[in-house]
Amino acid sequence: MADIDDFATSLLEEAKRFFEKANEGRDIVRRDANLHAALMLAFCSLEAHVNAIAEEFCSRPELTPHDKGILLEREVKLEDGEFTLGGFRMYRLEDRILFLHRQFSGKRLDKSVAWWPQLKLAMDNRNKLTHPKGVHPVTVENVRDALAAVIASLDALYMAIYKKGFPAAGLALQSVLTF
Repeated sequence: MADIDDFATSLLEEAKRFFEKANEGRDIVRRDANLHAALMLAFCSLEAHVNAIAEEFCSRPELTPHDKGILLEREVKLEDGEFTLGGFRMYRLEDRILFLHRQFSGKRLDKSVAWWPQLKLAMDNRNKLTHPKGVHPVTVENVRDALAAVIASLDALYMAIYKKGFPAAGLALQSVLTF
């Protein structure tokens, strides 16, 4: 599990570094490319962390096949009178975050926290960049807020599930990378 955790954290560090680079110069093309990279890598990191948490918990014997289906993003089908996991079935990232929070903390996530609407807006911006239907400018503020929301959501998940904060949260938007 440590390998995926390290990889997920390195993706977040790369996202933060690209955000720093976006703020370093005046070249608009370079800035926008760095903002795009930062936004996309932030969500790659979030998904990798969510997948790592899900993988870690999916071996619990009390989980139903439906629980495991959500955690592992697998189809649940009825085969020979019992539920089994089948092929890939995508679940929305926000649903998986809500499921992890509730399933392993016993509490619903409080959607009135400041980072939740920020995360939803960041997801919308990421989706518009991933599936463009026209030009969608990504601003420094959008990416700053997206990075902050990703970090805050991971911190909330870690607090709810592990009863300790997300280790990388202390650095906030500051990257440890220097490329």
